[in-house]
Amino acid sequence: MIKLIVLDVDGCLSDGKLIYSADGIESKNFNVKDGLGITTWLKIGNEVAVITGRSSEIVKKRVSELGITHLFQGIREKQKVLLELLNTLEIKPDEVAVIGDDLNDYAMLKIAQKSFTPHDAALVIQNIVDTVLSKNGGDGAVREMIDILVEQNNQTDAFLSVWIKD
Repeated sequence: MIKLIVLDVDGCLSDGKLIYSADGIESKNFNVKDGLGITTWLKIGNEVAVITGRSSEIVKKRVSELGITHLFQGIREKQKVLLELLNTLEIKPDEVAVIGDDLNDYAMLKIAQKSFTPHDAALVIQNIVDTVLSKNGGDGAVREMIDILVEQNNQTDAFLSVWIKD
């Protein structure tokens, strides 16, 4: 059973585009369906971590809004941080799913029991993951991954019951 999902940001949780205003202010696009999937995944007792190579106040704000407590920014060796997190949470690699889209995610993806990548990911990453999703990064790919994992974990009833009351 997957207990922890690990998310890359640029190209997975966002569309990977870096947009700067004339004043140098950065903006990113996030998908609300991804957000609802993440918050529901957390509400049914699972864990979420974000491990990203860049640092951004926008990411910090979005992660906080979603209730994600494990945020690691500016990380070059993502696999090292993931292994340390697994040790801290006492979670085994076969209880982890990771989504990543480019070369800096490669080693982290190889650690996980289940690995995913958005449809528009780098070809080298598409060739090593378990599942290439039908959605692009920032366009519901994280939600698609969560929906797959909820079904594989036999957590569909719990997932739905967060929002659908009989």
